[in-house]
Formats: sequence, C-alpha cells, structure tokens
Amino acid sequence: MALALKASFSLLPSSTRRDSVSNPCLKVKSVTFSQASLRLRLRLGSVMAASSVKVASTRSISETFSKLREQGKVALIPFITAGDPDLTTTSKALKILDSCGSDLIELGIPYSDPLADGPVIQAAATRALAKGTNFDAVISMLREVVPEISCPIALFTYYNPILKRGVEKFMTIVKDVGIHGLVVPDVPLEETEVLRRESAKHGIELVLLTTPTTPTERMKAIVEASEGFIYLVSSIGVTGARASVSLRVQSLLSEIKQATNKPVAVGFGISTPDHVQQIAGWGADGVIVGSAMVRLLGESNSPEEGLKELEIFTKSLKAALP
Repeated sequence: MALALKASFSLLPSSTRRDSVSNPCLKVKSVTFSQASLRLRLRLGSVMAASSVKVASTRSISETFSKLREQGKVALIPFITAGDPDLTTTSKALKILDSCGSDLIELGIPYSDPLADGPVIQAAATRALAKGTNFDAVISMLREVVPEISCPIALFTYYNPILKRGVEKFMTIVKDVGIHGLVVPDVPLEETEVLRRESAKHGIELVLLTTPTTPTERMKAIVEASEGFIYLVSSIGVTGARASVSLRVQSLLSEIKQATNKPVAVGFGISTPDHVQQIAGWGADGVIVGSAMVRLLGESNSPEEGLKELEIFTKSLKAALP
C-alpha cells in the first residue's frame, strides 16, 4: 500500500509535491488520487487472481482419479459431440455437465468417417459438420469456456485431424486451450509411439482402449502404455445405448485390475442410472456415458430443451454413483 501511495504521489510535478505538504487542499487531492489508484490496482488484481484460480483449480485426469479413489467415489464421465446442435449449445452443455458433478468430460471432435461410433453419434457428427463445425471453431469455443470449467476435459478424436496439423502442433494447440486428455480410437497400440511421446511432452494424458476381445498379453501392454485411465470398451461393436451391460465386463475389470493399479473406466453402451450403479458395483473407477447424452442434445425440440434434459439426466447418473 505504501508503494502504491508513493508511486501515485510521485506522478505529481515536483512543485506540486512541495506545495502539497503545506497546502491541505492539495494534500487531500493527492491522497484521493492515490486511493483511487490503489482501489483500481486492487480490483484488477482480484480479477486476475480469480481468473488464475479457475484455471489452476483444474486437476489432471490422473489427479482427479486419485482424489476420487481417496474418497471412495467413482468418476462420472459424460461424452458429447462438439457442434451438435451448435457450438454455443456445446459451450453451455460443458458448463452444465461440470456444475452437475461430472468428474471428467469427453468432447468428441466431429469427423466424417467415425468408425468406432454408432448411429447416434455418427448422426451428431454429420449434423455438426453440416453446420460448419471444424477443429478450429471447436478450439475457439474451448478457449472461452475451459477457464470456467472445474473438471478436466479430454478430446475424443480420430487420427486424421491430428495428422492434418502434425502431431506436435496438434498437441501444442490443445494444451494451450487447457485440454488434459486425448482418446484416439483408430490408432492401434503399435502405432501410438509418436502420439505417446508428443502427448507426454505436452502434458496431455493419452488414454488407450481395451476390448472384450483383446488378448490378455496385449491388454497388459495397453494398460502399461495408457495414461490417465484405461478405457474398457464394454461390448463388441460400436458405441450406442444398450438395454443391459454384458456380465463379461465384471470379469474384464477383475483381469485389468490384476495387471495394474491405474484407474479403469467403462464405456460403450452405458445409458441409464442402473447401468452406472451396476458397473460401479463391479469395481470400475469411472463410467462413460455417451450416446444417451448426445441424443438428448441433438434430438430435442430446441437447444434449451436439450440442455434442460441433459441437466436432469446428468444429475440422475451422479446420484446413482457412490
């Protein structure tokens, strides 16, 4: 405070500083000026501090799972497609998912040939692309919204959009906007060396997938290489809501947990609070819900209705978890 007063006082001409010592009116003006300056400095400082706190409070994916494990909780991981029905709605949806207690959010980058996705997410990607959604637009949206989100965000993208920009440049871009994780479903383990190296260099956690048909030795190699968590695909085939969860998931979880202490999250076909509760009971560290979320946003009568339904659904899923 003394420095601020001294600095503001020194801005006055030397003759005025001398007169102010003997002239009470000038002295009051000087103090008033310095107090206003101080208030402005404090206000700017508090705004900058608040902004930095928001960014700094976001944990990495690994840290998030560690914290949840300490608390005996299971992570809720919703998935939505960027740009469906539009990027403004996506931005609002991310905030809603965060405020409803999501522990990590997966954001899908729309792609023209999404081989791992079922009809619901394929349709969402098609709608988003038709409206002009592209990678640069998604990044611009994220640059604005990420500082307002308290949980980490992982991008779900196919390899082509990464190759188009170059792996290193892609990692730099997503890191700069605050992305913590990456899921690339169409790159086999043997071809992930560059991705793993560049993601590690940029502080991005590359999440790898294992499936019910993955041989045990290969599963162990995937588990060893995966960062953040292991993505366990619950069923054979593409994404999409299903009536029930395969009982095979329980034994798969057990096998993976015998091979690693890393967290395991189950996705593909998880669509109801009962599914979420069942998988948590089997020992999963996280549950990923995608198509059911995407359908609410993309097939509602209006964006506002979709966001409201998304909020209700997310809260029901969160309530089903320990």
